[in-house]
Parts: sequence; structure tokens; C-alpha cells
Amino acid sequence: MEQYKVIGIGDNVVDKYVHQGIMYPGGNALNFCAYAKMCNINVSYLGKFGNDKVADYIQKVMDEIGIEHSHCRAFEGENGYARVTLENGERVFLGSNKGGIAKEKPWHFTENDLEYIKEFSVIHTSLNSYIEDDLVKLKECEVPISFDFSVRWNNEYLEKVCKYADISFLSCSHLTDDKRKQEMLKAQKYGSKIVVGTVGEEGSYALYKDNWLFQPAKLTEAVDTMGAGDSYLTAFLVEMVRSSENSEFFSDDDSHMINRIKRSMETGANFAAKICKINGAFGYGTDIM
Repeated sequence: MEQYKVIGIGDNVVDKYVHQGIMYPGGNALNFCAYAKMCNINVSYLGKFGNDKVADYIQKVMDEIGIEHSHCRAFEGENGYARVTLENGERVFLGSNKGGIAKEKPWHFTENDLEYIKEFSVIHTSLNSYIEDDLVKLKECEVPISFDFSVRWNNEYLEKVCKYADISFLSCSHLTDDKRKQEMLKAQKYGSKIVVGTVGEEGSYALYKDNWLFQPAKLTEAVDTMGAGDSYLTAFLVEMVRSSENSEFFSDDDSHMINRIKRSMETGANFAAKICKINGAFGYGTDIM
């Protein structure tokens, strides 16, 4: 392990593969933590748990992997889950409980939380974390914030989030090239310094100060595409942290930044190809509870 530390703040769930009778730990923020650990960087998780067997199992796996989670919240109620099946290796979502208890309980970040968060090199969170109204508080930590919009956003949502999200990830496989460019430019206009648009097997695009970069996907025989996008963004962020100078995620040298982003896109593509060979987001399947 190294001096740098990253933190995932937000959702944790299990993905219940109904066709297998097996569930796997997941959720964007938790996936980020698991993948960061696989990338050999120090990582912590801050999230909300229910008090059921699903929550117990996720925390057991986190302890086994070595994901620090001392600042998590625990509430009485159901933990988050999603129901999933696979069709030709592609995930198909059948429904969820929308995060379970996590959607009902506010974050209420304390001064102790904020002091703790200031120790990290980057924060990653997502649209599934019910955290939009708390981003202004996280911004006070002066730690770069990464936000995954997945495939769900509109102009109002981009404007609300991108003023706080230094790095934005948009899943754009469903968009035309022109529409993808348009949406990425909006995210930049609203405040994000780096905008990444992933397009599945077509690769990924990054936008930095009106500079467009492209990275082809590393094609592989996929066992399960669950976590492909999360693994890409994790390896991207970890490489950006590792390539920083004097622990500064962003620098004033634009050519250096562009080279770092290019290298991070390639690192992300390589790592995502490996993750597509794993069942579930990052393995650790058990019988559905």
C-alpha cells in the first residue's frame, strides 16, 4: 500500500442474481472501494447500512477485503438490494428497493466526519447515494469530488451537481456522438473540470478545458459486465491520484494534465477488461438471503 488514500461515500447493495440464486456485494460507491483495493491503494468507505442479514454479509466481505468503514451509519431497516439477471453476459436489472434504509435517512455529516474526509486524495460518490444536497458540505473538505451520473440526468440535475463535482462520469452508450458531446460540454459548462463519457465497447471520451481525448475499449470475452463502468472510473481515478505532483490532483500545466488523463483512461480500460471476467461486481457471491 502507498501514502495516498481514496474514499467512496454512498451506496452499498447486494445484486441478487435471480437466475443463479446467488447474491453479490455491489453498489457504485462500494464497488469503487473494492476496485481501489484491487488497485493496491488505501481506501475507506462511508455509507449507510440496515440491520439485516444483507448488511451483515456486506460488512463481513468488506472486513475480509480490508476496506476501512469506521465512519459508516447503521439504522434499523432493510439494506439496499437490486434484482438482476444475465442475458448473453449482459446485466439486466429487474428492480430494486431503491437503496432500502439509505434513501430514508439523511447524511448529517458532522465536523468529525469532515475532518476525517479531509485526509483523502479524492472522494467518489454517485447518483444512487442520495447525497446531492450534501455535496456543498463535502466541498468544504477541499478534496476533489468524483460523481457518477450513470445514464440518468437532465439539465437541472447536471447544473445542481457539476458545480460541486470536479470529475463527472456519464454513461453515454445510449446517445449519438453529437448528443454525447453536447451532454459532456454541459457538464463542463456547469463546473466539472474533467468530464468522462463512457460508451461501452466503443471506448471512452474525456473532456478537459475543451480538449477531447479518446480511449478504445480493451475488448475481452465478458463473463459478466456488472461493474465494468465502476471499475473503469476507479482505475482512472487511482491513476490520476498516483500521477499527481505534491498530492495535488489538478495542476496548472495543461499538457501534463492531458497526458495524465490519457494514461488514466488507458489504465481504466485495461482494468475494466479484467473485471468483466468476474461474476458479480467483484465476486464474493453467496446464497440469496
